[in-house]
Amino acid sequence: MTADPATLTRPETLRIGPHAVWPPVELAPMAGITNAPFRTLCREFAEGERGFGGRPPTDRGSGGKGLFVSEMITTRALVERNEKTMHLIHFDASETPRSIQLYGVDPATVGKAVRMIVDEDLADHIDLNFGCPVPKVTRKGGGSALPFKRNLLRAILREAVGNAGDLPVTIKMRKGIDDDHLTYLDAGRIAVEEGVTAVALHGRTAAQHYGGTADWDAIARLKEHVPEIPVLGNGDIWCADDAVRMMRETGCDGVVVGRGCLGRPWLFGDLVAAFEGGAAPATPGFGQVARVMRRHAELLGEWIGDEARGVVDFRKHVPWYTKGFSVGSDARRALATASSLAEMDEHLGGLDLTQPWPAHADGPRGRTAPGKRVVLPDGWLNDPYDCTVLTEDAESDTSGG
Repeated sequence: MTADPATLTRPETLRIGPHAVWPPVELAPMAGITNAPFRTLCREFAEGERGFGGRPPTDRGSGGKGLFVSEMITTRALVERNEKTMHLIHFDASETPRSIQLYGVDPATVGKAVRMIVDEDLADHIDLNFGCPVPKVTRKGGGSALPFKRNLLRAILREAVGNAGDLPVTIKMRKGIDDDHLTYLDAGRIAVEEGVTAVALHGRTAAQHYGGTADWDAIARLKEHVPEIPVLGNGDIWCADDAVRMMRETGCDGVVVGRGCLGRPWLFGDLVAAFEGGAAPATPGFGQVARVMRRHAELLGEWIGDEARGVVDFRKHVPWYTKGFSVGSDARRALATASSLAEMDEHLGGLDLTQPWPAHADGPRGRTAPGKRVVLPDGWLNDPYDCTVLTEDAESDTSGG
């Protein structure tokens, strides 16, 4: 299934309700990753405020370049004003539009969380997570397990849209639980019928987790199935050329970038250049990458309010930033155990910062293991139309996923 390449030489501006998103690119919510500091880095590269050589600014659409969504927020934790959750939903004044992703399994709680966002002006756009495949979520019937329950999905969407007022509601989902329990076409149709503004599809099942190859044909099928609303494609976008190719091959209206930007926040600058027809930005050498690493850790410390905790939180990013460069295991270990910016500076200063961008540095990062059996509640697959809400512990009191 392919779209006419001629129609994709200059994609249309993506419309998410009243928000014009250009280029048609969204940062996928990732637990522990897409907090305010990481969103800041990605936006700075997209908007040309920082970069490797720069790019002339353009003026298209409202707000900044692209759409940058928060970490997944549990609706119960939001309604109960969990301290960690209230910190996670903080947006910088420069973030426009402010996008929150919610995870919930109870229609009533989802409705309360959306109403809270509207009444307290906490965001400009709400995305609902029906794509998370991790066991702690699916074993409670959430994330990528939930769309199998068609009526429960409908009830959640109805509560969300009904309480959202003028705020657009979008959803992100997977193909289904496994190849024998595909749900994405039914879920897409339900989304249209309940007033959802746009849908994003990760071209994998929950059983695949992040292994194998994303099924872009499924994205094309969904676009054909729900032509009334924008469809965004997600999966295996490791560089700007992948994003352009996905839109050309599937006819989707935009792309969602997740693991492809781990350790590569400048990917959003590459995407802007690709969609605007400009020259590709120069690839960074390790000295430039090291400066981004240092700034990322510094931003985390400022956000958390503690330099040491910021550096500790940054540790998980070290292997992603250094992938492909000649950084030995001892040096990686030292960076991944640093506890201050001065210690980071010392370790980075001892490396060869003159290294050019390595060949084959792009490609899979993050979780890439093939999937295992999806953990589901007992009897979950017995009745796809059962609307029973599980016990109140179905949502953790903290955010994540």
